[in-house]
Amino acid sequence: MLDNYYISILRHYKERLGRRSLSLALFYINLLELSILLLLGTFFMAFARQMKLITMSSFKFWTLFLLVSIFVLFKNWMRFNGKKRNVLNAKFKSKPMSIYLIWTLPFACLILAFVLYQVK
Repeated sequence: MLDNYYISILRHYKERLGRRSLSLALFYINLLELSILLLLGTFFMAFARQMKLITMSSFKFWTLFLLVSIFVLFKNWMRFNGKKRNVLNAKFKSKPMSIYLIWTLPFACLILAFVLYQVK
């Protein structure tokens, strides 16, 4: 699913930005994955708080999020660099998605994560 978003961003900006579209697409996929990860983390943290479960502290949550974020950045850098990107680009045949919808997804996830983080 995330591969389709990566290729859509890459193809949309390829004409105007050239090789810089690779960096932009990688930035987008990292932003999207990290915002989804943050949304899931805050959801489970809010759920555990509401259920009165003993969970990790806020400091431990942010430390774990930082470590997982570094892993995600490295994974995406390795995954979308070179051969895998060429294979995905050749296989991608669906019609292009709305660029506005694609760019609102990570920001919507970040807003929802912020709302869930405020749950007491």
